[in-house]
Amino acid sequence: MSTAVHTDPIVTLTESAANQIRSMQADQPENQGKPLRIYVEEGGCSGLQYGMTFDERRDGDVSHEFFGVGVIVDSMSAEFVKGAVVDFSDALTGGGFKISNPKAKTSCGCGKSFEA
Repeated sequence: MSTAVHTDPIVTLTESAANQIRSMQADQPENQGKPLRIYVEEGGCSGLQYGMTFDERRDGDVSHEFFGVGVIVDSMSAEFVKGAVVDFSDALTGGGFKISNPKAKTSCGCGKSFEA
């Protein structure tokens, strides 16, 4: 199995996001040790939407590690999320994971949908 490792990460996790992901893995034993897959799929109010799941590495994935959390992105999604930053906020309003993507022409108010 080949996993591409790039010097410059495709996506960056903030320390806050990494802490939340590690906490989620601790609460879900079936996901311990699995990297976080960040992907793009059709849908949402702006045409494309982000997705995140714990997954196994696959051929062609680009991988990087941030604060002890492995992140993988498939080659198709990498084109859409290159340079994006994943952050986490535990604020009561507007909290949760937020992806700041410099490649998004427009983003939806929900923060999960964008137009490339």
